[in-house]
Amino acid sequence: MRLRGNRPRDEPEINFIPLIDVLLVILIFLMVTTTYQRVAELKITLPEADADQMKQRPKEINVGIDAQGQYVIDKNVFAYTTVAALADALGRASGGSKEAVVIINADANATHQSVIHVMEAARQVGLIHITFATQTTRK
Repeated sequence: MRLRGNRPRDEPEINFIPLIDVLLVILIFLMVTTTYQRVAELKITLPEADADQMKQRPKEINVGIDAQGQYVIDKNVFAYTTVAALADALGRASGGSKEAVVIINADANATHQSVIHVMEAARQVGLIHITFATQTTRK
């Protein structure tokens, strides 16, 4: 019993001509929009300048504050009593220079008040350049 009859079976055929046309259009588009830089072929003469010597860096005063509120001024442990005593220690560390930079290295768990004491002592001595040391977070 033949259900299909006498018709011959058609084989499926893939037509590649439209696919090639589309690929050529994409290739032409990429060739037109791509820019090529020829850095190696450029002959560049860089400009010249005579710069002044770098100014001498100001004196840095490192003040460390640990979590218990103890102070270290330029690697010397300081027994904190009052802001005035802290100001005297900062004045001695600066050597009388008003351009010295106070770098506060406070522990993350140090109290806010202990940092304010250092800032107040620096103000009393006349040190206006204050910065804080931090570290980057580890991933």
